[in-house]
Amino acid sequence: MLWFQGNSMQFANYSFKLFLRNLSASRTVLPVLTLFTKDPCPLCDEAKEVLEPYKNREVDITLPENSAWYERYKFDIPVFHLNGQFLMMHRVNISKLEKQLQKLEQQGTGS
Repeated sequence: MLWFQGNSMQFANYSFKLFLRNLSASRTVLPVLTLFTKDPCPLCDEAKEVLEPYKNREVDITLPENSAWYERYKFDIPVFHLNGQFLMMHRVNISKLEKQLQKLEQQGTGS
């Protein structure tokens, strides 16, 4: 599992921006990264800080309308979904995120 430090974060930020530019150029719908969280959650706060440049959607599982997500993830936050599908939990795994984003890009371009 890769955790962000120094140049790794800069590289991840550059890679994601390049990916988004390529998707925009191909008129593909941008992927949605969803973070399931609750308060307090130091790991969630850390993940939000790292992922701020990519912020798309956040679901507070403690809200009444999200009770199903609370039952599912109350002991596993933060949890990340990409386009509605489970991606990872607990820590940001940038290599896994980038791999999935590359798959989406290839699907979008018909490669």
